Amino acid sequence: HLAEDVALAQARMRLEGQTPVGRVSRPGERANVFSFVMRGGKDGWLCAAVHNTDVVPGPETNVIDESGRLSVADYRTRTDRRLIDVSHTIEHGMVTYKGLPAPIICDWMSREASRAKYAPGTEFHIGKIEMVANTGTYVDSPFHRYENGKDLAELPLESVADLDCVVVRVPHDSARAIDHIDLSTADVRGRAVLLHTGWDRHWRTDAYFENHPHLTARAAEWLVKSGARFVGIDSFNIDSIETGERPVHSILLGSEIPISEHMSGVSQV
Repeated sequence: HLAEDVALAQARMRLEGQTPVGRVSRPGERANVFSFVMRGGKDGWLCAAVHNTDVVPGPETNVIDESGRLSVADYRTRTDRRLIDVSHTIEHGMVTYKGLPAPIICDWMSREASRAKYAPGTEFHIGKIEMVANTGTYVDSPFHRYENGKDLAELPLESVADLDCVVVRVPHDSARAIDHIDLSTADVRGRAVLLHTGWDRHWRTDAYFENHPHLTARAAEWLVKSGARFVGIDSFNIDSIETGERPVHSILLGSEIPISEHMSGVSQV
């Protein structure tokens, strides 16, 4: 009854939000592993058990080591886990993009003013921030480019959080237009692709706004075809701004791939 056992196990996995697949074939590959314990008998091979082995999704990752053994890495329990902030600090009056207003960061209620509202010894501060959405390091959603596209609140969390990522190191002396990404489709599929150009070294200087590194339409089309889930860059804009066209925004956001610009510290990833 192998077929029936397999069907039951697959149904159970789907009910639990898991996706049954065949097997893991190379070190570090993530997958749900479907394993069968077989035994021989006088009537031939029989299925003694069908079970799901150490499933993804979630933080659990099935890992095949070099010896072919299956193990589970759960980053929630790892003591060497490190969080890296890849955003710029938003400061009062800073300019992210020339022509857009700078953020205003001030008090709505100061500690001194609050003392009149509360009991002696009790005081609070309430801040006020006024800024445009494209301030500091941010995420562009499809609505940024397309009237009927999803806005940031409509993006599934899975498209912007807890994604595997690969980093493309772009040498400082490379051409401004990044036309080729030195990765395979297998490297990119289902992952966030972060472009480390080092341009964030010019942040808060006039040089940041001039001759910045950017993707080309050809590179953006390749990322879409390769199955990228998210694309980020540590530069002024993911597009060239020499004309009014924005092909990279159009291609990526048109395929519902969120974009992050003005990233910082990608060298640590």
